[in-house]
Amino acid sequence: MKNFNNKNKTERVEVMALFGYEMTPCQPLTFRRRGQKETEVTELLRTQIHFAGQVTLHIFDVLVGREQMRLEFNSSDLSWYLTQ
Repeated sequence: MKNFNNKNKTERVEVMALFGYEMTPCQPLTFRRRGQKETEVTELLRTQIHFAGQVTLHIFDVLVGREQMRLEFNSSDLSWYLTQ
C-alpha cells in the first residue's frame, strides 16, 4: 500500500466496521493493533476517498479518546491501516 503522507507511521490493523448504515456507507467502530487489546473509536470526524490507479483508499479521521488518528481502508486487498 502506498502511504500518501510519508511523515506518519502506518501499521496494519484489524477493524470492526459497520457497513451500510444510514448516510454513512462505512463506519469503523473498533480496531486492534498486533498484540494489543481492542480500541474503541470514540467519534468519526471526517471521511474521504482517494483514487490511486486501480486502488481506492477510504480514509477515516477518527478520535480515540482525545487522540486523533486516521484509519485507511484499501478496497483492492480489503486491508485496514492505522496512521498516527
